[in-house]
Amino acid sequence: MGQASAGAIGRPVMAGLVTAVVGFAASFAVVLAGLRNVGASPQQAASGLLAVTIAMGLASMALASTTRIPVTIAWSTPGAALLASIAGLQGGWPVAVGAFMVTGLLLAAIGLIRPLGRLARSIPLPLANAMLAGVLLPLCLAPVRGLEQAPTVVGVLILVWILLIVLTPRWAAPGALAAALALAATSDEVRGLGPSAWIPAVTWTTPSLDLAAVVSVALPLLVVTMASQNIPGIAVLASFGYVAPFRRAMVVTGLGTAAVAPLGAHAINLAAISAALAAGPEAGPDRSRRWIAATTAGGAWVLIGIGSAGVVALALAAPGGLIEAAAGLALIPTMAAALRSAFGGGVPGRADLPAAVTFLVAVSGLHPWGIGSAFWGLVIGLGLAFALRSRPDGKQPPSNEHVRPKLENQER
Repeated sequence: MGQASAGAIGRPVMAGLVTAVVGFAASFAVVLAGLRNVGASPQQAASGLLAVTIAMGLASMALASTTRIPVTIAWSTPGAALLASIAGLQGGWPVAVGAFMVTGLLLAAIGLIRPLGRLARSIPLPLANAMLAGVLLPLCLAPVRGLEQAPTVVGVLILVWILLIVLTPRWAAPGALAAALALAATSDEVRGLGPSAWIPAVTWTTPSLDLAAVVSVALPLLVVTMASQNIPGIAVLASFGYVAPFRRAMVVTGLGTAAVAPLGAHAINLAAISAALAAGPEAGPDRSRRWIAATTAGGAWVLIGIGSAGVVALALAAPGGLIEAAAGLALIPTMAAALRSAFGGGVPGRADLPAAVTFLVAVSGLHPWGIGSAFWGLVIGLGLAFALRSRPDGKQPPSNEHVRPKLENQER
């Protein structure tokens, strides 16, 4: 009896630990790149990574322990990639932090106000994913460009990634980032780091509201977080027989995002890919106990966040192009999934045009009036989709409406 009980607890705990390690290691470099690109100093970026990691850990523990469902919360990797693609943000870091806070309040409002939730889920998935693919493409080109800048180290990095993709795909991105950090440790810049670089610290930034930043950062961040994290996260839980506590999760992640935004955190949301590790069979045969895996992952993320200063110091001191290449490799599967969702509907012709236009505008990098290309891509794509609604075949672009019944029949 004792051994059976220990095994019933041990498997969810181990699954939770794997979820935490894979979730952090696979994309922390993307988060750092995004924060740095919108104006964060090395200290502010380190504070942001620490804050967002602890926030998603606390939110995971709170939701999983109260619902007894393996709900895992993660940072928005697509959102961080969006930040890394923004060019020329006027106002710098304070207005970026203000946009993060607005995103959090909007996420909470989606959970509290039903019409807003329906509106958020009505955005056509192909357009949202076409926008995301356009944002990701320049970042995924970093490994290719890095071959010219630093052919030896980046070449080794790519070989490690390819080898792990073949042998153990789950560990390909974490393994590539670990290899990048190991290569970085050989550089003079890393060897010159002082003891203070390894001590965790948070940095407060007073948010500043700016309309252009809200439009070019907060709204696209909200869209990619909903379409690429929250909606898939709901689907992953449903695939294992769980009904996601949508409204509660939106309120917790939205208010959590707003609370830690002044410390540099960009957004937390329902986990998508890593959610399967805690909700699936790897967390044990007893579905009623898999919430332990999500709770364990949350506790591990809190500890990882507290100890993340050394990893951040290594990453920020790495030779130019190395961490960017590792981040680009980590984002390739996400870009492939976004392209598949945007153009994999099997209905060629005019039905693909709105997604194609959205993708091309998003990847263009234009930012008139200080508003980024991701926003313009989505607006122009939506406009074209609306213009084509009355096409002869009568078919409509797919949206997120198919998830509405599962969301609206709960928590009433």
